[in-house]
Amino acid sequence: MTNGWVDIKNTDMMLIMGGNPAENHPCGFKWAIEAKKTRNAKMIVVDPRFTRTAATSDLFLQIRAGADIAFLGGVLRYAIENNRIAKEYLANYTNAAFIVKEGFKLPEDGLYSGFDATSQTYDRSSWTYEEGNDIGGAAPARTASPAPVKSTAPGAALASPPLPALPAKVAYDLTLQHPRCVFQLLRQQYSRYTPEMVERITGITKDNFLKAADLFTSVRKDGDMKKVATIMYAVGWTQHTFGTQIIRTAAILQLLLGNVGRAGGGVNALRGHSNIQGATDMGGVFDTLPGYLKVPNPTDVDLAAWLKRITPTASKPAPWDSFNYYSNTPKFAVSYLKALFGDAATKENDFAFHYMPKVDRNYSWTQIWDNMYRGSVKGMLAFGMNGVAIGPDSQKNIDALKKAEFLVVGEIYPDETSEFWKSPGITPEEMKTINTTVYRLPCAGFAEKDGSMTNSARWLQWKNAAVPPPGQARLDQDLVAQIFLHVRELYQKEGGKFPDPIVNLTWPYVDAQHPALGDLAKEMNGKALADLNDPKTQVTIKRGQQLPSFAWLKDDGTTSCGIWIYCGSWTEAGNLLARRGTDDPSGQGIYQNWAWSWPANRRVLYNRASCDPAGKPWDASRKQVWWNESAQVWVGNDVPDFKADSNPKDHMGPFIMTAEGVGRIFAPLGAFADGPFPEHYEPIESPVQNVLHPNQSNNPVVKKLKTAADKYATPGDGFNIVCTTYRLTEHYHYWTKNNRMNVQLIPEAFVEIPVELATELGIQGNDKVRVTSARSYYEAKAFVTKRIKPMMIDGKKTYQIGIPIHQGYRGIQEDEGRNARTIINRLTPTVVDPNAYTPEFKGFLVKLEKA
Repeated sequence: MTNGWVDIKNTDMMLIMGGNPAENHPCGFKWAIEAKKTRNAKMIVVDPRFTRTAATSDLFLQIRAGADIAFLGGVLRYAIENNRIAKEYLANYTNAAFIVKEGFKLPEDGLYSGFDATSQTYDRSSWTYEEGNDIGGAAPARTASPAPVKSTAPGAALASPPLPALPAKVAYDLTLQHPRCVFQLLRQQYSRYTPEMVERITGITKDNFLKAADLFTSVRKDGDMKKVATIMYAVGWTQHTFGTQIIRTAAILQLLLGNVGRAGGGVNALRGHSNIQGATDMGGVFDTLPGYLKVPNPTDVDLAAWLKRITPTASKPAPWDSFNYYSNTPKFAVSYLKALFGDAATKENDFAFHYMPKVDRNYSWTQIWDNMYRGSVKGMLAFGMNGVAIGPDSQKNIDALKKAEFLVVGEIYPDETSEFWKSPGITPEEMKTINTTVYRLPCAGFAEKDGSMTNSARWLQWKNAAVPPPGQARLDQDLVAQIFLHVRELYQKEGGKFPDPIVNLTWPYVDAQHPALGDLAKEMNGKALADLNDPKTQVTIKRGQQLPSFAWLKDDGTTSCGIWIYCGSWTEAGNLLARRGTDDPSGQGIYQNWAWSWPANRRVLYNRASCDPAGKPWDASRKQVWWNESAQVWVGNDVPDFKADSNPKDHMGPFIMTAEGVGRIFAPLGAFADGPFPEHYEPIESPVQNVLHPNQSNNPVVKKLKTAADKYATPGDGFNIVCTTYRLTEHYHYWTKNNRMNVQLIPEAFVEIPVELATELGIQGNDKVRVTSARSYYEAKAFVTKRIKPMMIDGKKTYQIGIPIHQGYRGIQEDEGRNARTIINRLTPTVVDPNAYTPEFKGFLVKLEKA
C-alpha cells in the first residue's frame, strides 16, 4: 500500500477492483465503510461477481475476468478528454512533460518498438528519454530509429548486457504539447480505448462505463484539487499474465488525477495474509534481496560492477532537483553483506560479494516445479507452503514430486503436498513405485510463536506467543537453524566445491540452536561496527549500538544491516514494533506511536505530493506535511517522505525513489518486460481474439511451458466458459479445512454458476458437476446464482463461473463419499506474468457438465 488501511477513512472516492475486501479483508474494510459514513465517500466496485463488497457500493459493474486494463485505459481516456486531470501536479510531479526519444513506437499492432519474435523479448533501448533542455512544444528534427538488438540466450531478461543509462539532462515541455512528450503519448496510447471499445472487451455496457468514469474522475471536476480518490486491489489483478501492468494502469490513473501521496489516495494492495508484505520485504522471491535490492547476475564480475548496475543516476530536467534516494544503494548493499558475512566481509575481498549466488535464469515458483518435473530439481523444503494445492496445474506438481528424491515439509497439519502420493487417482500399486522420501516436520502455528508481521500498510507489528507448541512441534526458526548448523558442520568437516559462504555466514544469536526472533529483528535493523559521527548534528553512535535510521548506513563496512527499509525499527530505544500508542492528534489515523511503519515510520508514501509546488497542502483540512518557511524545513503530522531541508524553490520531485524524482507515467528502459505503458492483452486462454490487435492477442513476452503436462485450451476445442477462482470468508487458504468449525460453516466444495448457464445445461442447485480444463477436471456441487450474469463480449454471449480455492484431498472428511476432494488448481494453466512471475489463476477456459 502507498497509504494504509486506516487512511482509507480519509477518502472521497473508492475504486475497488481485483479484490473483495468485505469478505477477504473484513477488519480492514471497516475503514471503507467509515469513509462512506463520515465523508459521504462514493464506492465503485468492478468485479466478475456481485460480491458482498459490491453490495455496499454506489455503483457495481460486472467485468469479464482479465479485461481490467481495457476498463482502466478507458477511464484514463475519459479523464484526459474531459480535462479531469491534476494539471499542476501532472506537470511538476510526474514525467508527463518529459520528451521520449525518437524511434519509440506505441503498440497499435500489439507490439512496442524493439520486439524480437525469436526470443520473445524486447530490446528496450528505445524506451527512454530525449536528452536536452526545455523545448517548449517545438518538435526537433527527426533522427534515425535505433537498430534493435536481438538476443535468444536463455535467461536474457536477467543476465543480458546492461541497458544504457537514462540521460542526465532530460528534454521537456511544460506545456505538454510536444508530440513526443509523455502526456501526448499517453493520450495517443489510450485514444483507442473508447467507451465502445471498452464495452466490446469488458462486457460493461457503454452507459455503465460512462457512469463509472464520470463518477471516479469527478474528484477533478472543474479543476478541484481538494478531493481525493483511492484504488484498492488484491490478487484478482496480480494473477494474470499482465497483472503487473494492470497495477501500472491504476498507478498512471492516480498520477493523472493527482491522488498519489495524499491522505485518502494512493494505490493500495490488499494483502491476503498477515505477513505477505513482510515475506516480500525479506526477499521471498528469487530476483530480489531483502529491501528490494536487485540480485547479482553473471555480468556482475565484482562488487563495483554489481553496484554500478543496480544504482541509478539522476535523470531530470536541468532546472529541477532529484533526491534519487536509490543512489544510496551501495550503502544498503554493503551493510547487507556485512550482516550476512560479518568479519569475513572486508574491503579487500569486495565485502564477500563473491559469496553471493549469481542468478542467471528464471527461478520463479512455476519454473521450479517445471524444473522438478523435468528432473533437474532433486528435492524441496516446503515450510508453510502447500505447493500441490497452490498450483498452478496441481497434477503437474504432483507428478513432479513423484520424480524428486526427497521432500521436507514443515507444517501444522498433513497437507496435499506432504501426502501427494495419496492424491486421487493414484492406486496402491503406483504408490509402491514412488521413491520420493518424505520427511514431515511438525511446526508451530501462528499463535504459538512470537515475532513480527508486516501488514498491507507496511506496519511492522510485534506479537507474543499465546501458548507453547504442542507435543514435538518446534518453532520454525529452530528447525531452520538446526538444519543449517548441521549442514555447516558437514562443510567444515568434509569441505566441498565452495564452502566459503556457508562456513563464513554469521550466526550471532545468543542460542545458536534456538535463535530468538528478537535477535533477528535487531540484526535486520542494523548496528554500528565502528564509532559513527554526524558532523552536521554532532550525534555519535558508538560501536555495537543499534542504528536509529537508514540515513546512518555506510558503504565502507562500518555498518551492518539485514534489511535497510527496516532500519529504525529496533533502536537503542528498544523494540518499536511493540508500541501500542493510540494518540492521533491529526484525526487522520496516522498513529505514529502504534508499531512502526517502513520506511522511517512514514504512514503515507511520497507525502510531499500532498502539497502544491510551493509547499502548501492541496487540502488544508487533511494536512499531512508542509514546508515551514521560518524553520526552513518540512514538518507535518506524518514523517515527511522527502529531503527535510529541500526548499520548494529547488523544485525537488516528491517521488524520491525514482531517478527522475517524479512519478513514472512512462516507465523507461528496463522497468518492465512488456512495455512502458500498459496495453490490453487477452489471457492466454480467452474466449475471443484481442479486438485491438487480433494478430497479437496475448502478451507477446509471455512464454508457455512445453512439457507434456503443459496444455492450453482454445474455444475451438469446446472450452468456452471463463473460470476464475476466489476465497471465502469462512476459510483461510488450504488449512482451515482441518478445523472443525470452519468445515461446519462451509463443509464441501461448490461451483458458482449463472442461472442462465445452468438452465441451458439442465443443471440445478446441489447437482454434482464436472469442470474440465485442458489440464484436468474438478468435481463439486452446483451453486446456481444470480451473482454472475452472462455478458456480451465483442458480440458473443459469454459465461463466467467462479470456484473457491480452499478444498482438497486433505482435511476433515465431513462428507466422506459425497465429495470428490479434488483441487481447484488442477485446472489452472502454467503461464505467468513476465515481471512478477505470478501464475494466471484468474481467467482461464473450461467446459462445464453434469457429473
